[in-house]
Amino acid sequence: MESFTADNQPPQGGAVAAEGSVSDVRHPGSQAGADAAADGAVFGGEGVHGSVFRLRHPGSGLIPGRIPGGRPPLRHPGRVVPAAANGSAAVPAMPKKNATPAGCTDLATSVPSCSQSQTVDEVEDGIVPVDISDDDEGEEEDVEVEAVGPKRRKLTSAVWKQFKRMKIGGKWKTKCIHCSKKLGGETKNGTKHLHDHLRSCVYVKIKNKGKTLGQSSLRFNSQDQVDHAGFRRFVTALQPLFKMVTRNTIRKDIFDNYREERKKAMEYMATNRSRVAITTDMWTSDNQKKGYMAITAHFIDDNWILRSVVMRFIYVPTPHTAEVIAEQLYEALVAWNLDEKLSAVTVDNCTSNDKAIDLLVKKLGTEKLMLKGVMLHMRCCAHILNLIVKDGLDVMRSAIENIRESVSFWTATPKRVEKFEEIAKFQKVKIEKKLALDCKTRWNSTFTMLNTALPYKAVFERAKKVEKLYDSLPSEDEWFFASDVVKRLELFFEVTELFSGTDYVTANIYFPKICEIKEKMRQWATCGDATIEAMTVSMNAKFDKYWSDIQGLMGMATLLDPRYKNEMLLVCFSSLHGVSPEECHGLVKEVIDSLCALLEEYEADSNEDNVESSNSSRPAATTTALMSVFNARIAQKRPATYRTELDQYLVDDLVPLIKEHFNVLDWWKVAGRRYPTLRKVARDIFAVPVTTVASESAFSTSGRVLSEHRSRLASDMLEALMCSQDWLRNKYKYDRSGDAASFWSCLQDIQEGLQDLTI
Repeated sequence: MESFTADNQPPQGGAVAAEGSVSDVRHPGSQAGADAAADGAVFGGEGVHGSVFRLRHPGSGLIPGRIPGGRPPLRHPGRVVPAAANGSAAVPAMPKKNATPAGCTDLATSVPSCSQSQTVDEVEDGIVPVDISDDDEGEEEDVEVEAVGPKRRKLTSAVWKQFKRMKIGGKWKTKCIHCSKKLGGETKNGTKHLHDHLRSCVYVKIKNKGKTLGQSSLRFNSQDQVDHAGFRRFVTALQPLFKMVTRNTIRKDIFDNYREERKKAMEYMATNRSRVAITTDMWTSDNQKKGYMAITAHFIDDNWILRSVVMRFIYVPTPHTAEVIAEQLYEALVAWNLDEKLSAVTVDNCTSNDKAIDLLVKKLGTEKLMLKGVMLHMRCCAHILNLIVKDGLDVMRSAIENIRESVSFWTATPKRVEKFEEIAKFQKVKIEKKLALDCKTRWNSTFTMLNTALPYKAVFERAKKVEKLYDSLPSEDEWFFASDVVKRLELFFEVTELFSGTDYVTANIYFPKICEIKEKMRQWATCGDATIEAMTVSMNAKFDKYWSDIQGLMGMATLLDPRYKNEMLLVCFSSLHGVSPEECHGLVKEVIDSLCALLEEYEADSNEDNVESSNSSRPAATTTALMSVFNARIAQKRPATYRTELDQYLVDDLVPLIKEHFNVLDWWKVAGRRYPTLRKVARDIFAVPVTTVASESAFSTSGRVLSEHRSRLASDMLEALMCSQDWLRNKYKYDRSGDAASFWSCLQDIQEGLQDLTI
């Protein structure tokens, strides 16, 4: 700021200030006025020797450094108010409305601006520096302010105390003084959005509650968690060098990775020479109340390793009718180019699925399906076992009710659990498994509850004497009956666990295990216990409904096991129908004939491939009528290759059953080269799973992904997360070397290597 003396006087036309007085310049919100004063602008007034013109910043009160004894000058926007010689304020001449005072210069146009951060006046003659710095440290944006002009309407809302109004890029913006977030600042925007921001601003909430921004005070919204100010500060505290990205960047990376891995998967599926089996199931999310369908592909690669890959995780709008299920399956198969390479579809046993398979056969056509689509439908055996045992348990539910009530009583509260453990220590009974109440709709949980409670019989009897409120102690007959039920259901439990495996072939053991269950149930029907016999009758009815005719795909899988072949089929049919093995030769012949028909289809497809490859490798020659007759005659006299392969396979010796760790895929990989066409059939049949556990396990993972804290995930994002997770797990599961190549790239390398060895 410049000091005006007698030698350096302002132009005439303004008010006169007395010697030694201080004049104050004040204009609300005018940064240009501050800059003009700092650069020595002329304000149109005459000052006597020693008088000083001072700059006044709005809202800051009187500027420190006023000459002692002088009265505060009158405040008027845009005018110089000199002080009288006696210290009283002089009355200035009022300018006309909207007119520039005589001798004054337009501050917004003629005065060069100074630095925004701070203006330092010359510290001479008692002049004190004036700080007009902005509170925003590190602000790099071009902030402008209003020019001096007509008086603007005063901002009266109390919300403006929490915001700063500034001009950015030619537009008015408001910045929250708490979190520095910028919002619209035009007058037409109103103040509702400012009030809404104050209600959601985490810094305001913490200030009002008197807390610090610690982890205990953070409450994140699932959709905006990454962009949340508290979360970003939390991540920065963990690793200051980590650059936090936005939610949109993370979303883009997820979808980019999903599309890349999906492309590799589809490219590999296109080059895979085996057929693909499909498992599918429906699931309804508890948090979203939406229905999703998981589709999993199962196949054996060229290295004879069983693979399972989640193809789709689709949101299916209601109603989930057979038409909707069939349409979703068909679209997924076509998108992955598997509509002509499908072997079987394993689904739960319900009416809608039965109808959906029939509709799917019509959509796909029977030309490219195995045996014209006869073997396409595979029922989930785990679901059938659950139905069989559930019907049996319904008959004897009252007999085990006291055991269920006892387990419920002693697991109701932590105090009772501790007391039960103290009683067990007193009885010298070791606690190996904790009591767990069963789910009435799942028989395996009932089996687990009974199997866990039986070793604690003495503890329950002692607890009856200690706890008066415990009044559901089972009787001796009930304990004996429960022990008998556990022994009988143990076979069902073991078979269910065996069938639920996804890392090994289950098709070849399916038929023998089912026949073993049937043989046990036949024995239970004559045990002499009325309750057990009633349970067996109910279970037999359900068994015959679903498994009376099992000579299809699973019969072929048993025949193709080199340990079993047709001899095991004779024993299985004998056990299934309760007749002697000699009476089952006709049933075994039906399975062999079906396998011969399937071999004939594979032989025809192989001949077509050979013809196409030979035509592509040499120039096409015109086939004469004479050569056609010759080829037809030779084909009639030549024995069928597939019949020769199957006959030779059945005549060869069986692999001993005592051989430990026998892997049927390894046998066909090495010894099966003697039967090339039959080897292709075995590869496709052994890939068919007998349960839908692979698809159901995806729902267990999705339940963790789609938790109550992430219930707003969109369906496309959920599918990208589920499928990408499965593909990456497969990548690290089979790529032990830690190579960066994807799962599908590794499979392609294996396939190319095997082709080179064959050549």
